[in-house]
Amino acid sequence: MTVSHQAGKTSEPGPDVRTDGTDAMRRTAARPSSTRALRIRAGGRRGMSPPWWFLVPGLLFYAYIVVVPSIRGSAYAFTDWTGLGEHFNWVGLDNFRDILDDDAARSAITNTLLLSFVVTAGQILFGLLLALGVHSRVKSRYALRVMFFAPVVITPLVSGFVWQYLLAPTGSLNSFLGAIGLESWQQDWLGSPHWALWSACVVIIWQHTGISMSIFLAGLQSVPQDVIEAAHLDGAGPFRRFWSVVRPFLLPAFTINLSLAIIGALKQFDIVMVMTGGGPGNASDTISTLIYKDAFTLGQWSYGVALALVLTVFVMVISGLQYALMNRAGRSS
Repeated sequence: MTVSHQAGKTSEPGPDVRTDGTDAMRRTAARPSSTRALRIRAGGRRGMSPPWWFLVPGLLFYAYIVVVPSIRGSAYAFTDWTGLGEHFNWVGLDNFRDILDDDAARSAITNTLLLSFVVTAGQILFGLLLALGVHSRVKSRYALRVMFFAPVVITPLVSGFVWQYLLAPTGSLNSFLGAIGLESWQQDWLGSPHWALWSACVVIIWQHTGISMSIFLAGLQSVPQDVIEAAHLDGAGPFRRFWSVVRPFLLPAFTINLSLAIIGALKQFDIVMVMTGGGPGNASDTISTLIYKDAFTLGQWSYGVALALVLTVFVMVISGLQYALMNRAGRSS
């Protein structure tokens, strides 16, 4: 019987049969995935990546120095603690009810809101105008930038004392007004209930406008000059070029300036305290100056802490509203 040896042969792959795919699958199954390999090299376990662990000591230190004392200090707003001794009683919301009934507190809240509005508007307006002026191709633009920014580097306490001397009844401003025949304009600028707060607003604007100018100037550097020149060739005037071409590039700078100006004005203390002390009476008191008087002068520590919480809520609410409105404006544009 003739038996076919071909049926018993084991078929071997010829030279034209490809085994690359099978070998590749075996190699892929044999080695771990790239993500797993990275995880093993990073530490061999799941969870927080190593770079985040370097932040833990700093976060713990910040919590110990800032967060824990803030929470513990805020609790005194619900007590009658005077700042001396360890004895106190829990009084609930009595301190906050006293704020609503206190004429000085209501006046301080009104003054704080007025000062914040005036200072914010003044800083942004004059900062933008100065930035546009020193951004032009004027030979002395670099010297002007230094001159306009110079008040920023002066300590607010020093600025307050200098302006207190200038605005005194016998100070330089009244002397100048008398020299040019404007005696009727002479005022007791810091002793008048009407002019004291406005005088402080002017000094605060003068002190901080240089920051707004610098931020707007950085925004102007990002405006393409060829776009401005194209708008000029198309017949667009200066205002039209600013509104249609330059303004969109300044929106981020405007947002930063608005945030810094609002927060800085709401917690303004040093210049007002040095120039007017919150007076005459309570005419120029802000929440910050009233906190100092109640907590450190009158010994009403818990009442001062309650005022500080009110100021904190003001800053958080106004900053949140500003952030939401600017985000909506950015999306719509």
